[in-house]
Amino acid sequence: MPGTSSVDALREIGLAHGLDRVGVTSAEPFASTLGDLEDRRERGLSADMQFTYRNPGRSTDPARTLEGVRSLVVGARAYPPPPGAGRNDGGRPRARVAAYAVDDHYAALRIGLDAIARQLVAAGHRARVLLDDNALVDRAAAHRAGLGWFGKNANLLIDGLGSWVVLGSVLTDASLAPADAPMPDGCGGCTRCLDGCPTGAIVAPGVVDARRCLAWLLQARGTFPAEHRIALGDRIYGCDECQEVCPPSRRAVRTGGLDPSPASPASTGPTLDVVDLLTLDDDRLLAEVGRWYIADRDPDVVRRNALIVLANTASLPLAAPLESVLITYLGHPSPLLRSHAVWAARRLGRDDLLGRVRADTDHQVRLELARPVAARQGSSTPASSPVGAPPR
Repeated sequence: MPGTSSVDALREIGLAHGLDRVGVTSAEPFASTLGDLEDRRERGLSADMQFTYRNPGRSTDPARTLEGVRSLVVGARAYPPPPGAGRNDGGRPRARVAAYAVDDHYAALRIGLDAIARQLVAAGHRARVLLDDNALVDRAAAHRAGLGWFGKNANLLIDGLGSWVVLGSVLTDASLAPADAPMPDGCGGCTRCLDGCPTGAIVAPGVVDARRCLAWLLQARGTFPAEHRIALGDRIYGCDECQEVCPPSRRAVRTGGLDPSPASPASTGPTLDVVDLLTLDDDRLLAEVGRWYIADRDPDVVRRNALIVLANTASLPLAAPLESVLITYLGHPSPLLRSHAVWAARRLGRDDLLGRVRADTDHQVRLELARPVAARQGSSTPASSPVGAPPR
């Protein structure tokens, strides 16, 4: 079924099954993207990220996934933008979830891509759907298919939708004429995303240093970098800042280009109760946020993040239930959580809660005790000086 009319038919099928944009392009390797991935990995900008950095040769060559592939049908599915920052609810702080992670938007994307794949298979072709997968550089595929241009925040920007989209592709051995040429840059001289990033993670147009990116740091294992904890604010998973300040993405919200979708049973909602996150057992916590990428499926990564949010957002003076949670974590068996609880207590001006933890011998905990911490305004002390001997 090669030819322009078949491309139009595939687009109609995709749009009828919930996709917002559909494009078609060739399946040659993404040579320039391969060079970018290898360069950024060599420079350390990818931190410990795996994803398409794990095997750049594979993720930039569609033929590694489907032998004989000739075309890519690329789909975009829009999702609702974030409603705003979290709020304290009766003294219980709430943590903000990035818009893309509030619900399983990829499930809706898959419905549209599967419909296209079924049509191709019915016509005698092979087809393979890839979405949210390390096997393909989806933004590069969408750019080549003419869906949008690369913003300076490294996201794909689509006219009328901004970057509020998830992306995926159908790989096929059908020979389909590319429907649209790649779009030219639409950002011009705008640098709002570079200027607005809370940690300065966008180090050059289109280049993100994962070692500073809050979205990645919230997923990464180990100690959350102390220099970025205050900037984290109320975020528990993901960061939308570079999208929220982006004019094309803001315009998509303002003009109603993004239709809100009804929440699915998998939705977490845009905010989560911090106390719940810190008191649920492992199974219940993972059931709540199990769709998220969590390093080693370790719920303590989420609890670590929640302790920072608690320190940044809890109303002062600290309510008794929150104080009780903090005391519990100061005595937690995990050194990772004890150390972040130390920082949280000191950020809240509650050095008086440190008690027995001052004698803790764990290196992480000793480091937090020795580190100067800027206490929040309104706390019992204006600043916290080191309270323990420096680590050896």
